[in-house]
Amino acid sequence: MTDRETLKFTVPCDDKENMRRILRSVFDALSEKGYNPINQIVGYLLTEDPTYITNYNNARSMICKIDRDELMQALVREYLFKKN
Repeated sequence: MTDRETLKFTVPCDDKENMRRILRSVFDALSEKGYNPINQIVGYLLTEDPTYITNYNNARSMICKIDRDELMQALVREYLFKKN
């Protein structure tokens, strides 16, 4: 592979569902604690700083199990190709 080749990532379907469940759980935990869950999750995705995510309901350790690059790829793909 040369420096100019693009790496392609694929996320298996069941991993996408697992990511969706984890992200929903993290969202719910942040909401229950009174945080703005969208801002907190975006902060985590941009910085990879887990302190953006509460420890409540084990949310921080759950989100750290997801590969951040794969999650961002899935989010962008969903945003661009969702038919609404």
